Amino acid sequence: MLKITYIPILRKPLFAIIALAAALASQTVVYAQASSANSMESLLQQIAERLSRYEFDAAIALFDTIPAPDRDSANVRVLEASVLASAGKLSEAKTIVQAVSLRESNNTEALYVLAMIEGAEGRIRQQQEALEALVRIDPNHISGLVALGNVQLARRNLREAAGRFRAVITIEPANAEALLGMARLLRINQEWDDAEVFFNRLIELHPHMALAWNERARFMRVRGRLDNALRDINEAKRLAPSDYWIAIDGGTILLDMDRRDDALVEFNRAVTINPNEFLGYVYTAGLKDNSGDLDGAEHDYAAMLRLKPDYHYAREGLGLHKMRRENWTEARDILVEAFRQAPSEYHYALLAGISWIRSGDLAGARTFLNQAMPKLTRDSLEWHMLRLYYDMTVRNYVGETNLLRLVNEQEDPILKARMLFYMAVFYDIRGNTNAANRYFLMVHEMDKRAIPEWRLNSWILASRNLPQP
Repeated sequence: MLKITYIPILRKPLFAIIALAAALASQTVVYAQASSANSMESLLQQIAERLSRYEFDAAIALFDTIPAPDRDSANVRVLEASVLASAGKLSEAKTIVQAVSLRESNNTEALYVLAMIEGAEGRIRQQQEALEALVRIDPNHISGLVALGNVQLARRNLREAAGRFRAVITIEPANAEALLGMARLLRINQEWDDAEVFFNRLIELHPHMALAWNERARFMRVRGRLDNALRDINEAKRLAPSDYWIAIDGGTILLDMDRRDDALVEFNRAVTINPNEFLGYVYTAGLKDNSGDLDGAEHDYAAMLRLKPDYHYAREGLGLHKMRRENWTEARDILVEAFRQAPSEYHYALLAGISWIRSGDLAGARTFLNQAMPKLTRDSLEWHMLRLYYDMTVRNYVGETNLLRLVNEQEDPILKARMLFYMAVFYDIRGNTNAANRYFLMVHEMDKRAIPEWRLNSWILASRNLPQP
């Protein structure tokens, strides 16, 4: 029968990739029939080659060509399950390793793969249980100990995690994952000097490990040593130029250094590496907004919304840009949904109402605002502003004077700036351009750049060639 030891040494998001070539180089392979040795070794080498190129489907297909009885051996089945899991086929992989575990309850490799699948599915308690069962069978199982340490580290069980990592380091002093785990643990525990010792040892022993440089860069950033962080992240980038998270970390370090243009280059690089990952667009949209690349920002808000439809901040950003373009119907629909998702954000109701009124559908605006008002604290300044726009839909302006008084008496500068903006828009819709411009300028003078209305206010001033002192 064929005997192979499962060795995970390289990671892909959510799961380990099997470095079969390394396994073949270091294992003794015993075959059911001596004559099958060459063909089996050739097949395994072909699988290894497919895996090295991330060609998971091609690697999976080759398992069907392995002759019986080797094809049905527990180790080959576990190896196949690990490749399936690396390809994202978790259900198929889980079925295989569970079947192997039923046949061989002490098969540690099946337990290890099962634990990794449970983790990939977000079943952390079950993952920990599988790993604990594994190390009870084999207390010196390196991969199991490291994985268990990482699970306990993620759950902030620092003492237990440290014990697992130390056990591995005692057995294998140069084990990269255990050294990295200890360095991370010490960083979390703010044992800065000891953490740095472990990061330095990790890089000394594994200078070609991009993740080691990446993690030390994160450590240096937390410590405020940004020049060191940048040097480390650049080395990580050299070693792994297609790593999404290295690009993200590089961008954040450059942001901390106030090198915004360079940061945007890195975040754009991240988006190019993986256009289906959300976080890169969060950075690019904001930086493009601030740099004046408004079309680019609008595109990235739309990408964020495509990837995470329930992220109401993306709806806010895209809705503001639709208002900038005076695409009132689109803006209305986007902001109405934002308010549905986040009803405590009153400005979504106001912006949606404004867009509805601007679109010319006063009846629809009135119905929406009437439904939105009960969600705000009655008689609050925000409620009165919503009521002002509701009254506008029936051309009733009796609350205007009272609301101006309340806004002028407001002591919270952020709330006051926001309410001044909505007063400016109120006058603008009514056709009192001079009053509107005066209030838009007052908003600008208050300099509250963190509020979402600030961007709209700035765009309006720029479109009217009004001075922005």
